Amino acid sequence: MDISDWRKQIDEIDPQLVALLNRRAMAAVAIGRIKRNTDMPIREHDREREVLRNISRANHGPLSNTDLHMIFERIMDIMRNIQKSEIVAEDSVE
Repeated sequence: MDISDWRKQIDEIDPQLVALLNRRAMAAVAIGRIKRNTDMPIREHDREREVLRNISRANHGPLSNTDLHMIFERIMDIMRNIQKSEIVAEDSVE
């Protein structure tokens, strides 16, 4: 395969990643609502460590666990922000 073939493959993969990230965000919104209604904290360090352990177990490369942890730490940070926004949005409606 040449570079254009690899780029075409990436172009086919990216929309799948977008769809999966949006599915994850929808779950984060739902979790944020539950946390709001039960006065749970947005950030749960034990849960975040569990997520990182899970992705490490699922990893078969070529990305290193360190690289994946960096990616997922950013994803979790964004999901926390979504949860915070959801809670603020619901509070302002009431």
